[in-house]
Amino acid sequence: MSETKKQVTELTDVTIRFAGDSGDGMQLTGTQFSDNTAIFGNDLATFPDYPAEIRAPAGSLAGVSSFQIQFSNRDIHTPGDDLDVLVSMNPAALKVHLADLKENGMIIINDANFTKRNLQLAGYDSNPVDDGSLSNFRVIHVDMTKLVTIATEEIGLSPKLVARSSNMFALGIVYWMYGRKFDNTIKFIKDKFSSKPDISEANVRALNAGFNYGETIEVIKTSFHISKAVFEPGTYRNMMGNMAVAYGFLAAAQSSGLNLFYGGYPITPASDILHYLSGYKHFNVKTFQAEDEIAGVVSAIGAAYAGDLAVTATSGPGMALKTEAIGLAIITELPLVIVNVQRGGPSTGLPTKTEQSDLLQAMWGRHGEAPCAILAASSPADCFEATYEACRIALKYMMPVILLTDGYIANGSEPWKLPDLDKLPKLTTRRVTDPEGYQSFDHSSEILARPWAIPGTPGMEHRIGGLEKSDGLGHVSHNPLNHHHMVKLRQKKVDIIAKEIPDEIPFGDTSGDLLVLGWGGTKGALRSAVARARGEGKSVSHVHLRYLNPLPNNLGELLLKYKKVLIPELNLGQLAIIIRAKYLVDTISFSKLQGKPFTITEVYQRIIKEIEG
Repeated sequence: MSETKKQVTELTDVTIRFAGDSGDGMQLTGTQFSDNTAIFGNDLATFPDYPAEIRAPAGSLAGVSSFQIQFSNRDIHTPGDDLDVLVSMNPAALKVHLADLKENGMIIINDANFTKRNLQLAGYDSNPVDDGSLSNFRVIHVDMTKLVTIATEEIGLSPKLVARSSNMFALGIVYWMYGRKFDNTIKFIKDKFSSKPDISEANVRALNAGFNYGETIEVIKTSFHISKAVFEPGTYRNMMGNMAVAYGFLAAAQSSGLNLFYGGYPITPASDILHYLSGYKHFNVKTFQAEDEIAGVVSAIGAAYAGDLAVTATSGPGMALKTEAIGLAIITELPLVIVNVQRGGPSTGLPTKTEQSDLLQAMWGRHGEAPCAILAASSPADCFEATYEACRIALKYMMPVILLTDGYIANGSEPWKLPDLDKLPKLTTRRVTDPEGYQSFDHSSEILARPWAIPGTPGMEHRIGGLEKSDGLGHVSHNPLNHHHMVKLRQKKVDIIAKEIPDEIPFGDTSGDLLVLGWGGTKGALRSAVARARGEGKSVSHVHLRYLNPLPNNLGELLLKYKKVLIPELNLGQLAIIIRAKYLVDTISFSKLQGKPFTITEVYQRIIKEIEG
């Protein structure tokens, strides 16, 4: 390896996006760089972005797949705004993502894919590498496929398999640029391709070839160093949102002493929750992949009736199909957690893109007066705590709970400190075994939660179903006054939860010119934008809601302490509708529906606009 000395520049943070065709391995490349970054000790946040079409034509703009990561030596909350580095494996990736690159940012291009046909598919009349259109950027273009072919010629692989190793060449260059060791990636490659040693060796050689290229080429005159971030002491791992949901379910089942049952149907972007849980049969986890969404949720309701911690997960279209069954869980007052990993809609919409458009569906999208508790997770790591809390409420209050996440935080990742399980709130249930005085719909407790008896227990036989029940004994009742009473009782059960929801404490001042109110996966961008504006002396604060139904008790009073309330959402203003209706506050909606999360800059600019008029 060359001993050429090059300048090393210290940086605070960097944003990189790996982009290419669906078959170029960009998700794997980004994930490996993220894992390496986590091991090194930087704070990080990631944003994988997939094509909306399952089999978009190769080389087309619709087929571009990307993975973005921001890493830093300080606390960060988003995967970054403008890019410092764009790794472009083909012309379409360059066309789609170039506008997000900073002026004088770096582009790493695989020349092998900039063929006449690929340029035409991307809408280029000429090759941007040669026509001067990239003059505002630092361009490193190299025929990665050719160099990988030279590095692997002894192995005897087909040209197609050799070309598929080019992503490791690109990763090797980036590892060199940021002074990284890559033992973890070599181990990953050898484990992944343990049954295919030739492919394993080709990928390892490609990785080394890319690293050595960065070391020897004179075009890259500077490498970069970002020191480790300061974290609270503990054990950390790089955590994705869907995995955190699965872990939250596991922890809740262990704490409550119940078996965990997951019944669901695969749907993007929620499917990974089923995949993760299916690997934990040794923790008394039962997973059932049903034939459709309806069967998935009703199987979970059956498991709840039988005494399990019952859960299901889906996305917006699946929630529409589960609607009647969720109403059944509400009227039978059974504990059930439904995770909705929101995506772009309506209908199939943008199945791989993020959105926040299912809040009103969660609030009112059921037949009849059918209230249930609603929570929202705000980051990949927060998905663990939000899931655990959803399970706690479902078991304590004997009701369904909807947990809203979204594609952005479900597929994104960040460092997660492993919790001390002994310090998590102990989960209690309404399980009863004594038949003395048992009534299946006894609501005499302070929280109105009915007892939970396992079917077949002697002396505790009972019947539940979709017909209205009488309060107390739980017999089928057609009495109109009883129905009115039971509808109000079910609403009151939800309202009572507010007594134990902590008061909202703003980030910033408790009164002022502007309050930024948000929910869900927008938290990172909102908090960072507010912090930037406050650093400039602006009177702005931030409140981010986890509990959406019921809302925190002090929220209405808090809203009145600010001159303006700005609500940024990845929808057309659904939380704004709820806040206006409940508190009669004239909120300002800030909507974005592009299949992408908010950037810090977008929110910051809107904050300045509202404050300065």
